[in-house]
Amino acid sequence: MNGDEVVLENIERLRVERKAVILAHNYQRPEIQDIADFVGDSLGLARKASSVDAEVIVFCGVHFMAEISAIVNPDRITLLPDTDAGCPLADTITPQGLITLKKLHPQAMVVTYVNSPANVKAESDYCCTSGNAVEVVKAIEAPEIIFTPDRNLGRYVQKVTGRELIIWEGCCPIHDKISVEMVVEQKRLHPEALVVAHPECREEVLDLADEVASTSGMFKVVEDGGRDEVIVLTEAGMGHPLSKRFPDKQFFFPREEPLCPDMKLITLEKVERSLRDLAPRVTVPEDIRLNALLAVERMLEIG
Repeated sequence: MNGDEVVLENIERLRVERKAVILAHNYQRPEIQDIADFVGDSLGLARKASSVDAEVIVFCGVHFMAEISAIVNPDRITLLPDTDAGCPLADTITPQGLITLKKLHPQAMVVTYVNSPANVKAESDYCCTSGNAVEVVKAIEAPEIIFTPDRNLGRYVQKVTGRELIIWEGCCPIHDKISVEMVVEQKRLHPEALVVAHPECREEVLDLADEVASTSGMFKVVEDGGRDEVIVLTEAGMGHPLSKRFPDKQFFFPREEPLCPDMKLITLEKVERSLRDLAPRVTVPEDIRLNALLAVERMLEIG
């Protein structure tokens, strides 16, 4: 038995012993996705974390995702196998910055993308994901809406809903660096391909896409699109779950893996160690957790 086989065997044993469930984001390494009990986008993982029957939740994603699990599961252990797995987009906003913006717009409701710290969610009225951001904004009756922290998602939601939003100027550097030139080159190489883009991309990139969708929404787009070739404008880790679901189709990305280094930090060895040691644990202070919980619950109810 080689080293990887031993690690996999240990993970399976520890998963049972710890009564654990492993959740993995679509951008994780293929081998991490393959051992997960559930693979999905932020919304799907948040919903799964809120309903899963387990004593231990191993969250293979980045820090804000594990925080959501801790927010909705205070009586369970949430593990993040590598605490350095952060999110540059989430780092663009602070609770102090949001509080200042709220003072400038006292009548506004705050919609915060899940790619944000728990203490920012605690200052928000609603959370959203790329999969339900449009539905969340449509559901809000308020004279003004502050949308944080992703400017590209905010502008997309503004365009689709027709609502004027007060948009925080953060962005995901991975999606923001996908350029028009990259897309044009892929379309030149694959002229018959369907083009689907994540709404964290720039507006001019979204304008070149046939469809705009969250990572979970991309499965339906591909299924309904009727094309054998698909250009996918998001993190290239998405190629693994798409190829598993649609083995007869070809998927092309604007850049080669790895795109998001944070999403690639978790390894099988780290999952094994996390299950063995029940560490590192992710917790959220109770006052912040309770305030953030309302915004997260509202997100889970919509879309």
